[in-house]
Amino acid sequence: MRLLFLFAVLFTLSTAFSQLRYPETRKATMQDSYFGTTIADPYRWLEDDNSEETKAWVTSQNQVTNAYLAQIPFRDKVKDRLSVMWNYPKYGSPRQEGDYYYFSKNDGLQNQSVLYRQKELNGKPEVFLDPNSFSKDGTIALAGVSFSKNARYAAYQISSSGSDWQEAIIQDLRTGKQIDDTIRWIKFSGLTWQGDEGFYYSRYPEPDVSSKLSKQNQFHKVYFHPIGTSQQADVLIYEDNEHPLRNVGAGLTEDGRFLFISTNEGTSGNDLRIKDQRKKSSAFIVLVEGFQTEPEVVDHDGRGRLIVKTNQGAPNYKLVLINPSQPAAANWITLVPEKDQILEGVGTAGGYLFCSYLKDASTKVYQYTYEGKLVREIQLPGIGTASGFSGKRKQSTLFYTFTSYTYPPTIFQYNIATGTSNVFRKTETAFSSGDYETRQVFFSSKDGTKVPMFITGKKGFQLNGNNPVLLYGYGGFNISMTPSFSISNAFWMEQGGLYVVVNLRGGSEYGESWHQAGMLGNKQNVFDDFIAAAEYLIDQKYTNRNLLAIRGGSNGGLLVGACMTQRPDLFKVALPAVGVLDMLRYHLFTIGWAWAVEYGRSDNPDQFPYLLKYSPLHQLKDGVSYPATLVTTADHDDRVVPAHSFKFATRLQEAHRGTAPVLIRIESKAGHGAGKPTSKQIEEAADIWSFVMHQFGMGVK
Repeated sequence: MRLLFLFAVLFTLSTAFSQLRYPETRKATMQDSYFGTTIADPYRWLEDDNSEETKAWVTSQNQVTNAYLAQIPFRDKVKDRLSVMWNYPKYGSPRQEGDYYYFSKNDGLQNQSVLYRQKELNGKPEVFLDPNSFSKDGTIALAGVSFSKNARYAAYQISSSGSDWQEAIIQDLRTGKQIDDTIRWIKFSGLTWQGDEGFYYSRYPEPDVSSKLSKQNQFHKVYFHPIGTSQQADVLIYEDNEHPLRNVGAGLTEDGRFLFISTNEGTSGNDLRIKDQRKKSSAFIVLVEGFQTEPEVVDHDGRGRLIVKTNQGAPNYKLVLINPSQPAAANWITLVPEKDQILEGVGTAGGYLFCSYLKDASTKVYQYTYEGKLVREIQLPGIGTASGFSGKRKQSTLFYTFTSYTYPPTIFQYNIATGTSNVFRKTETAFSSGDYETRQVFFSSKDGTKVPMFITGKKGFQLNGNNPVLLYGYGGFNISMTPSFSISNAFWMEQGGLYVVVNLRGGSEYGESWHQAGMLGNKQNVFDDFIAAAEYLIDQKYTNRNLLAIRGGSNGGLLVGACMTQRPDLFKVALPAVGVLDMLRYHLFTIGWAWAVEYGRSDNPDQFPYLLKYSPLHQLKDGVSYPATLVTTADHDDRVVPAHSFKFATRLQEAHRGTAPVLIRIESKAGHGAGKPTSKQIEEAADIWSFVMHQFGMGVK
């Protein structure tokens, strides 16, 4: 009887899965002509996120996806284990502001981390800001906090439902009361305080409510908000109405002497303008012309010169001194010359410079004087990622965080004078980190380029071709993929899976040349690298095609979409998350125009052909058996609008002729990823891992 019962259950499940039916989606007669090439766009109506038809489509797709996932017999076990693993205290590094140290903490399963403060490092903490009180479901998140020069005021930014739109609220730290009006329509901007007088910030004009999550963002401007006034009285500091598709941001040197404006036309390249605030009559002057390089002000050297990080004549970056009265590059003085390793970032604290480099995607940190003299290399625990080397000039210590794939984030206290590091706070999890290892390997891509890859799993895992593998990549926007800990990925490794990260071209792992090798007309190199990584893993017996899943988000979602359409035979599962999937129209929405320096634009006759050649939406072919696919997006994603995923998913369902499921999971009251409540993160992770494990024929250990 027991065997008959089990057979009946399995038969019912297999029948339900095999009878998967997708919602019918209306096809409209819509097409565009690009330089003599006609492109049909029958699902363009899904770009209207406010229409009732689109909302009904979202509901019907979620119903199909939820019904499928609900039939996976171990889904609840996956969620339960994830909840247990997720439930550990998570701390942020302390920062000293006035008489207090401020730090974030999440007890374990709180939807949002709480900001605490205490008078001594070992003092009793008190709640300063609890974002969990902002909303019942945890969908309002703290996006940043900045303090005035003398810690008289704090301004904190909040974001709702994961949107990039933010509001700033100002609090008087003496009284604990809110002052001024709420500062609205902030986007892609922090707050930079001028003493205790007020702060600089960037914002867009007030958008139309109905289109604020999709309409192209234009006319970014810098304002100064004086404390004690309403936003309507804010002072316009900088605008460029002749170039509406530019972003601008303001900053100050720590001593407040130099105010600078950085302007960019996209995600690469910017110019720098500077104003000496000791000279009341001075106007902004161009310090570094744009937009061919990426200059970044580090600080004032105390002698009227600016310390600037630049890649001008130095693809791996260097530090130079620039005199604002003689800003020509011929007059620059090299402070820290270019190295073989890429200079990723420069922090300041205690009167020193802290230069963070990458060596084969792992952090190296060096301490320098303001005169460019090397003090020491900071000894880190091993191969991994270290961050947080910044503080105030008067500080004698700073805090930094170190992490890797098997090393949960650990906070260290660093003595600036002696160079000693001590563990300040160690993270304790239910994951037995010591039982796992990371191997770094190098493989050859299609054109012979050597590409690094991190492979993490249980110690002693065998090369027998039978390991379940999750292959992750990004490959773009000069962003490096360095080792970091994820409790969700830890669950996967606990189940016997290997977690693999590829350092694809397009990132910053090996400087600007590595970046340029994966952008614009070279973008296919990124996909070739990822495909070569998958082939290497199969050839070297790490896994086989039926145990290989690929995952990526945003630009990484494009990566997954391109690779699964170019090599549908190579992967068992594809997981494109919040992906850029329509390469012909991405620039028409929100901040998409800024990515043109990375991708190119379809209205450019030289760039249209290569965009069309790899655009995932346009490379889906009828009658092809594609991998089992779970597309993920969210209704408040105003970075990569969900229309990309909507159109791709419905076209994939139409074209696909295999038996593997192709589904889309559309989260509500969430955005591109930032600020997502813990509860939603766990639910999403449970659905993704259940989907992958079900396709691989795995169970829960």
